Amino acid sequence: MHLDLQAAVVNVLLLWLLTAPHEFSHAWVATRLGDDTPRQEGRLTLNPLAHVDWIGTAILPFVTSLLSGGFLGWGKPVHTQVAKLKGGLNGLALVAMAGPASNVVLAVLLGVVAVATARVAPALANFAAHGVMLSLYLAIFNMLPVPPLDGSKLLLAARIPPVVYMEISRVGFMLLIVAVSFTDIGRWMSEWSYLGAKAIFAVLR
Repeated sequence: MHLDLQAAVVNVLLLWLLTAPHEFSHAWVATRLGDDTPRQEGRLTLNPLAHVDWIGTAILPFVTSLLSGGFLGWGKPVHTQVAKLKGGLNGLALVAMAGPASNVVLAVLLGVVAVATARVAPALANFAAHGVMLSLYLAIFNMLPVPPLDGSKLLLAARIPPVVYMEISRVGFMLLIVAVSFTDIGRWMSEWSYLGAKAIFAVLR
């Protein structure tokens, strides 16, 4: 079995950098829509420590990257109260989409850094280029309609019965591990993120 220690360390470092803006975006949109819960819980910040879920942001991504079995990771979920959000469940969908949208924006910004530093700081450029792919991967991954990922909130916005959502939530963690590690979904997401990164660099260059 091939253990990719370097990839595991780089992925975890990048995940910490990418998680803070992702979760902050959820908190910011929720606050703008009238829910002050994220502010009260200290989530309206770009401090990475406020958004770390030690299993999802450190242990699991490190292990899955180390074993070359795909990449699985997430930040601490931002809590919102649907009753406080303008638009109710539709507002919840906007809050959910803010995270993946921020990953796309971050991918473009990291692409700019990679291109700008390619000659003067190759190591930084490579790190940023890897960040482009990982950020896009996280955007795609978070759109999977499986709790606790952002895409699952679209099920609620589509008015799926809460009892059905709760039943899916019970096995959501295992579904994600199986999907990424034992099916082609992880490979497909990697390919899509690579194509997205390739398109970004094509525009920037």
